[in-house]
Amino acid sequence: MSLIHRGNVFDPFSLDLLDPFQGFPFGSGSSSGSLFPRTSSDSETAAFAGARIDWKETPEAHVFKADVPGLKKEEVKVEVEDGNILQISGERNKEQEEKTDKWHRMERSSGKFLRRFRLPENAKTEQIKASMENGVLIVTVPKEEIQKPDVKSIQISG
Repeated sequence: MSLIHRGNVFDPFSLDLLDPFQGFPFGSGSSSGSLFPRTSSDSETAAFAGARIDWKETPEAHVFKADVPGLKKEEVKVEVEDGNILQISGERNKEQEEKTDKWHRMERSSGKFLRRFRLPENAKTEQIKASMENGVLIVTVPKEEIQKPDVKSIQISG
């Protein structure tokens, strides 16, 4: 698992890899009857694009938990782009098929996933920590303390 700071986000408003036409007959789905067929790499990405991620805020940090069962930490990347975009990505490879194997069902998804989150201004991106435990990636982004302005009491004369 690596933590990389990068720049140049193409579209700052598009934070998740999402296909709004998935499932429609005219969309960019992977079916052969589609007017806009996907390339093989696109369909592999879509197969695992919906990696489930929880984001909670505590008084000290923003905590992201991603379900990535079956992935090793070397297969997952945690990156920061443009100073405040957290990007979590990875790839689950398809199981090798042997000529003697007879498949009855194949439901586990394989392919790439990519999720992006715009972090708030108080995120300390240089202090991000990431770990994996039991198929769950945990990314902790510490927060800066917000300084409260000093309040002075003023005597009212008169």
